[in-house]
Amino acid sequence: MINRIISCLMALAMVALPLSAQIDKKEAARLDNCGMVMKEIMDIPDDIPQDLVDKAECIIIYPSVLKAAFGIGGSYGRGAMTCRSGEHFTGPWSAPTMMALEGASIGLQLGGQATDFVLLVMNPRGARAILSSKVKLGADASAAAGPKGRTANASTDATMRAEVLSYSRARGLFAGVSLEGSTVRPDNDANERVYGKKVEAQSIVFKGAVAVPPPAQKMIAYLNQKTPKNLSDPNSLKE
Repeated sequence: MINRIISCLMALAMVALPLSAQIDKKEAARLDNCGMVMKEIMDIPDDIPQDLVDKAECIIIYPSVLKAAFGIGGSYGRGAMTCRSGEHFTGPWSAPTMMALEGASIGLQLGGQATDFVLLVMNPRGARAILSSKVKLGADASAAAGPKGRTANASTDATMRAEVLSYSRARGLFAGVSLEGSTVRPDNDANERVYGKKVEAQSIVFKGAVAVPPPAQKMIAYLNQKTPKNLSDPNSLKE
């Protein structure tokens, strides 16, 4: 009887292994896509201004969000968020926390094509809010369409005061886009699949609770090379 039970448990384990592996591969592919989107966009000078990236506390990337995902009731896109590490966001870029995007407008997609979203989190208050819970853009955190160009000097005061600047790319077209009304939140289930244990988004960023996973290492290394220092107002980092 005991041998039969052991045999059944082993059989169940063998069935479960492919499913677990499939989930891990899916998250790995998502992190890899986040890195490709970030590099492709930042390598074009007329897309996201370098001086804005240099002043950002965190970056959130949602690759290949499909129009079909936003039906009635609003499904969501999935991606990753990395922040400059340390209490005042002055260290190297952190291991990523997986993220979810909910309620984005159908009108943001072009002809059913996949759309990439990149969000720059511009101050500590916005970063901490997003890392701790679900945040509605435009309500819980101020948001604006991000300006394009080599510098952000011509941006409006309203844009420069925003806690989150958002961009989209579809069919090769890149633009600042307003995501007001959408919500962003940590995807803790995905974090568990990536890191193999329950870990909170704040612990990943502020406490360095986990190492950068292999699929995200190129992205983090690229950000550390491209924008190694936080050039925000030093006083704002102490908020």
